[in-house]
Amino acid sequence: MGMDTERTTRFEAYINELATVVGHEDRHEPMRAYCQGLVLPGDRKSVEPMAARVDPMHVQSRHQSMHHFVADSPWEDAEVMRVARNWALEAMEEQGPIEAWIVDDTGFPKKGVHSVGVAHQYCGALGKTANSQCAVSVSLSNRVASIPGALRLYLPEVWAKDMARREKVGVPASIAFQTKWQIALDLIDQLNKDGVRKAAVLADAGYGDATAFREGLSKRGFLYTVGVGPQVTVWATGEGPLSPPAPSKMRGRPATRLRRDAEHRPRNVKEVAMALPKKAWQDVAWTEGTRGKLTSRFAALRVRVASRDFKRTEVRDAEWLLVEWPEADAEPAKYWLSSEPAGTPLLELVAKAKLRWRVERDYQELKDEIGLDHYEGRGWRGFHHHASLCIATYAFIVAERARLSPPSPRSLFGIKEPAVSICPRGRPTADKSPTT
Repeated sequence: MGMDTERTTRFEAYINELATVVGHEDRHEPMRAYCQGLVLPGDRKSVEPMAARVDPMHVQSRHQSMHHFVADSPWEDAEVMRVARNWALEAMEEQGPIEAWIVDDTGFPKKGVHSVGVAHQYCGALGKTANSQCAVSVSLSNRVASIPGALRLYLPEVWAKDMARREKVGVPASIAFQTKWQIALDLIDQLNKDGVRKAAVLADAGYGDATAFREGLSKRGFLYTVGVGPQVTVWATGEGPLSPPAPSKMRGRPATRLRRDAEHRPRNVKEVAMALPKKAWQDVAWTEGTRGKLTSRFAALRVRVASRDFKRTEVRDAEWLLVEWPEADAEPAKYWLSSEPAGTPLLELVAKAKLRWRVERDYQELKDEIGLDHYEGRGWRGFHHHASLCIATYAFIVAERARLSPPSPRSLFGIKEPAVSICPRGRPTADKSPTT
């Protein structure tokens, strides 16, 4: 049996497994057609052009059945994601264990104001604030591949409070306004409940800057390596807040909170980094890129986060501050906080921090090749159905790549490895140099 025949057999088995979670048998054929339309070549992966490619002799009826299936049928997108996730993980883990759960969000530029969740907000796809939707996801990654394991649309507060708009697009009553980091913790809880094996959580500064997000990860038993902005304050090695004042003979309860004063204050991570001696910095090559080894200059030191610790009675645990400062730059470029154990080698810290960018490749392929951002419906259900079917289609491709020996990112089903262009959160749009 040839490779193409084996792959076709696996695809049929996969589609049949997906069919078990979409419910009634009359949904099976539209689901098959939808997945086929997503994987076939074509500029647009919205319903009508996909129907024309899948069934050119019966475009209208095929369009109606596919549209009803994705926009209206009451099947659970989370169940489709579970099947897709498990299928991909089985193949990925043959090449090595999952090393990270990567939290990220991705934007969908939109015209008009009627599609669910559309607002003037930061859009990573454009690298600027624009009219768009935004979805939060948690991807599961090892050194070979990654796959989105859970995803939910971010609902801006103006939408969450507008009952008329919510009803028109079918936002479930259980969905209240949440920040992106709160959604991320919910998705992590969902994956944890589903029994996905834990790994370190990675995220950019949009999440890492939230102290409550980092503390939420620690409470759930997760290690993390997350980006932070230069304004985050810490106590560097050998520093710390002042102890509570000694008990007074005056009446009243003794003070228990930590203190700081004008002369004894924490520093932000930029100040800490720029004060490090030259010997603290090392050149680290963390992976092989398309232009050769990716190398930069890094330093790592143990710190304690100082955020509002004057409201606390105990100092926070020590963690790593990792800093990247390319030698040609006037100041550091990136900062991370990591709860990896003391004694973790610098190379391991750097490799973990840089692994986060793998998810950018996934989203570029999901959009450019699978059509994740091509959905033209307005409803909550349709958005999540389309996203889960795109990810399910992509999961099969990820699994097929992982089965190659050695694993290969080369073309499967006509999908090619993209050149990655990233607009980090908070950077100018023009800054699109490859980071991985």
